[in-house]
Amino acid sequence: MSEKVLLSSRELPRQWYNILPDLPKPLPPVIHPVTKQPVSPEDLLPIFPEPLIEQEVSPHRWIDIPEEVLDIYALWRPTPLQRAKRLEQFLGTPAQIWFKNESLSPPGSHKPNTAVAQAYYNKISGVKRLTTETGAGQWGSALAFATCLFGLKCTVYMVKVSYQQKPYRRVLMETWGAEVFPSPTDRTNAGRQVLAEDPDSPGSLGIAISEAVEDAVNHEDTKYSLGSVLNHVLLHQTVIGLEAKKQFEQLGIYPDVLIGCVGGGSNFAGFTFPFIADKLAGDKPNLRVIAVEPKAAPSLTEGVYTYDFGDTAGMTPLLKMHTLGHTFVPPRIHAGGLRYHGMAPLVSLLYDAGIIEAVAYPQLTVFEAALIFARTEGIVPAPETAHAIRAVIDEALRCKETGEAKIIAFNFSGHGYFDLQAYDEYLQGRLEDAVFDPSQLKRALEKLPFQEQ
Repeated sequence: MSEKVLLSSRELPRQWYNILPDLPKPLPPVIHPVTKQPVSPEDLLPIFPEPLIEQEVSPHRWIDIPEEVLDIYALWRPTPLQRAKRLEQFLGTPAQIWFKNESLSPPGSHKPNTAVAQAYYNKISGVKRLTTETGAGQWGSALAFATCLFGLKCTVYMVKVSYQQKPYRRVLMETWGAEVFPSPTDRTNAGRQVLAEDPDSPGSLGIAISEAVEDAVNHEDTKYSLGSVLNHVLLHQTVIGLEAKKQFEQLGIYPDVLIGCVGGGSNFAGFTFPFIADKLAGDKPNLRVIAVEPKAAPSLTEGVYTYDFGDTAGMTPLLKMHTLGHTFVPPRIHAGGLRYHGMAPLVSLLYDAGIIEAVAYPQLTVFEAALIFARTEGIVPAPETAHAIRAVIDEALRCKETGEAKIIAFNFSGHGYFDLQAYDEYLQGRLEDAVFDPSQLKRALEKLPFQEQ
């Protein structure tokens, strides 16, 4: 059996898959934070361009990918499906381990799949500048890359602890023409309020989102761009899973277990949703789908399923999602892309319905898995991706115990070549497990906008 499956450029998917019409129950509406009524498309226009708002609520199962987006996708897509045979041998497992290698994009992660699409739709809508947040910098660098190609300006609010930990991601964003600020900043009311309460705040994705949204709504030629969580973002990422399905079809096999790391949910959804469609249709009822999150920000495994703000300052509409509370500030882990208080509404609904599973890991065991992968397969994974690898290794070892030759597939969402400070700390024995504080969680949950009955 081939250890790498490559698709030709002619096999690049020409449509995204929209899971909305296939859900086991309707997605709860997005709620206006003031009126507490479902938001209208007009309510979202100050933040997003009209084409993306249409995609957010589209009832259509398939949505065409514009030619201009396909042309840029073709710079690195389709990406290979690879077998981690050396990892299998190291573990002594009868399982097959396959991974979709999304680290081959110019920014080094899955994020450009939606960044390019969002930049395109903003460009044709007359937008001149995009603002956004970023944790570890994968999303910020992807949007900087995309806006550069479409001639847009880009302002990135990078979570301060990641800004300090990952200076070369900032350099990458600036190389593509973006301006980057460590969040919280003194540029926005949201940032100034956080700094007044805690001058040494490490920042969070929720805080950075507040700053980026505030910046966008105060400038007429500017819109906000989000790297995860919302439906249209997850939609664009399904190009990953659609390619993977074609590749497994060429192999004549179908995965038993699908795994992806989750912060907001975009790479996980993009990889798994086209397969989950088969489970929802009843064709693959035994398919297991596992979302892997950090113990430091366990929104699925420790959070509550209710309405909450997507940002810390309460500027966004209310989304029904698994949340730790919008004021929750996760510990300073190196997987900055997973330090988010909430989970995508689509992923949250599937978890609540029992369609998918979730597991959470502490930082040290994640880096142990990252090192194993790097020393067997040769690719250094991002700390976020290493969460998925940890779960893959555990599933493969269970197969070793039971003798089951399962097919395990995961999304290799990004490389870790800008995360070497984290590896240095781990190799030198200076990396510590982040401590999850249940009392902070309790306080954050008490500040939810309202509790559903």
